[in-house]
Amino acid sequence: MKMAVGGCFCGKVRIEYNGQPLTSALCHCHDCRKLTGSPYTYNFVVKSADLEISGSPKEVAKTSDSGNHIKNYFCSDCGTPLFGRKIKSDGEPDEITIVRAGIFDDMGILNKRKPEAEIYTDRRLEWVTPVEGATQVSGMYSVESSNEKG
Repeated sequence: MKMAVGGCFCGKVRIEYNGQPLTSALCHCHDCRKLTGSPYTYNFVVKSADLEISGSPKEVAKTSDSGNHIKNYFCSDCGTPLFGRKIKSDGEPDEITIVRAGIFDDMGILNKRKPEAEIYTDRRLEWVTPVEGATQVSGMYSVESSNEKG
């Protein structure tokens, strides 16, 4: 994947990613619905080291539906949800970042990268159809298991 560039609605926070996502997924969990005001989120799971963030996103800490301690990051001016990270027991962020795919400027990247999985499918709204060919998981999805299939 070429460099993916995107950011928030007002443009004060910008994100660049150079690499291939580890996976891509739709999430139907309660937290993602609340974070975005949408029935589900579409996310790229990426290596944090390959992500460059400019601006000052606001962080909000929470215990997620999976029981993990997480921080979600938003633009403090316009409120756009940008990305989230699991926080390890030592307080440091995980090596993986969950980027909200809709922030990327190039729609071609979104068209080329169909979701490989859907998680928390037991919470999917009845009128939302499963993505054909995507792994369906009723809870959290392991990035390690997604890498084993390909």
